[in-house]
Amino acid sequence: MASRGTSESGEGFPELGGMARYSTPPSPPQAGEKAAPRAGEFPPGPPPIPAPSPGLPTPPPDPRVSSPVPRSPIPQSRSPNPEPPVPPADLGTRVVRWAPPWLVSAAFHMGVLIVLGLIFFPPSLNSPLSLEALTYAEQEGDQLDFDSPLAGNDPDHVEEPVLTPKDLEEVDDPFAAPAEFDTLIRGLTGTSQIKAPQVGLALSGRREGTKQSLLGRYGGNATTEASVLAGLKWLARNQDKRTGGWSLVGPYSKGARIDNATAATAMALLAFQGAGHTHQSDTAFSRVVRRGWDRLLKEQDADGCFFHNGGFNHRYYTQALATIALCELHGMAPDDPSLAEPAQRAIKYLLESQSPQGGWKYQPRSYSDVSVTGWVVMALQSAKMAGIEIPPDNLRRVEKFLDSVAVEGGSRYPYEKGHMATPAMTAEALLCRQYLGWPRDDARLVRGVEWITAPENLIDYRTNRNVYFWYYAAQVTHHMEGDYWKRWNKTMRQAVPEQQVKQGREAGSWTPSDADSYDANGGRLYVTCLSIYMLEVYYRHLPLYGNIYSAGGVSLDPGTAPAGEVK
Repeated sequence: MASRGTSESGEGFPELGGMARYSTPPSPPQAGEKAAPRAGEFPPGPPPIPAPSPGLPTPPPDPRVSSPVPRSPIPQSRSPNPEPPVPPADLGTRVVRWAPPWLVSAAFHMGVLIVLGLIFFPPSLNSPLSLEALTYAEQEGDQLDFDSPLAGNDPDHVEEPVLTPKDLEEVDDPFAAPAEFDTLIRGLTGTSQIKAPQVGLALSGRREGTKQSLLGRYGGNATTEASVLAGLKWLARNQDKRTGGWSLVGPYSKGARIDNATAATAMALLAFQGAGHTHQSDTAFSRVVRRGWDRLLKEQDADGCFFHNGGFNHRYYTQALATIALCELHGMAPDDPSLAEPAQRAIKYLLESQSPQGGWKYQPRSYSDVSVTGWVVMALQSAKMAGIEIPPDNLRRVEKFLDSVAVEGGSRYPYEKGHMATPAMTAEALLCRQYLGWPRDDARLVRGVEWITAPENLIDYRTNRNVYFWYYAAQVTHHMEGDYWKRWNKTMRQAVPEQQVKQGREAGSWTPSDADSYDANGGRLYVTCLSIYMLEVYYRHLPLYGNIYSAGGVSLDPGTAPAGEVK
């Protein structure tokens, strides 16, 4: 069939409503008649009326003229000056004219629905965590030192991004989707009974690939990662090759005043695990971690206690540090059955020794202070990350203790009730509050974070050195994200690597200050481990309020604030 607009011979004809032209051969001239004019010429007078062709009706007379004007026959051959073709109509006009009415109506109403949907569809109140590369400067005004942690700018030493590491573990079904779970929008994880593996997601940032993405998202860079690596190498060099453990007093310079090998070993293992190194991982530090755990697990008693030697105030610092390390390893290596029972015993020892006030101090079931309690709460949170249940009543008792010592309406905290509030104790208590359920917009939490990130409290090794405070503030602000985290990280990622020893026997460590009591008591290993933790904060724990936790059953309604919350 010929297409509309052309005949089979290719000759054009009217597109809309035109009638086809019929062609008949001219009759030969009769005697006494003049020859018919040639094609293209006008006859000198009215043309003769041709006889009607057989089978065709005679056209009716035109009422607009006095007498019918006969049409001249159309020759078969083309005229030297053919009639110009009728131009095609506009496409839109043709579609509208030829489309059925129901189709035009459907298209119109569909457009109306789309417009109304764009106008009235409500935006999401809590967007999911997204990973995007951000660029930070090593010095203000020098904005392009590191475009991303995956690639450098030196054309002679180009680092290609490694989007898929070659040493990833094999899986049974590479196309299997992760288990479905609901998000806990307000981050109320402290008193919830969340099961693994969902809570274990908080430790998943330490995996290769995820670590690189989180570094870019939260402002880490090649400098912070190089500093972490140098610190881990220093720890590996100072591991006791005979026992597999570490010491607070040496064999390095400026060690602690009192030794505690169990606490030192736990702190060193936390530094390695924070960067993703376990006894099962195939990395340069796997053997170091494995030997460290062979030593640490031998220190645990049947009742779960790790403390044997150290200062009179070391018991629960030691127990908390060892329990944090053990529960983290259990969460990172859930397929190792040898870790579950020791982790359960360690947590049971802490829960059974909680004081009537609700916290912990130096002796079982005696008194409470914010410093020791903060480390124990971190141990309980690490247990939850590994899927170990923590009774909600124990956590509520911690909340009551913090309420009893809080000042400034709950936004600042001292070491003990009646003492002056300090940035260090405030940062530690606010981290506990975050894990115990305070939402990010709680007015008390916001006021407290405003204080610890004030210009006079930002990291400055010359005027307000306090690595203990900085360690906790880094975690609190990272969970808060936004401007608080940017304000803190802008200083931290530059100042902390700058203070790392670059040469000599202690290269990779941080030198303690004689003027700071925390530094002097903890020594070089203590200061080095806290500094490494700070620079691992980008991926050690995923941010609390990032919609990553599953609500497997919560004791506090996520839609409501905890009792006594100030808005």
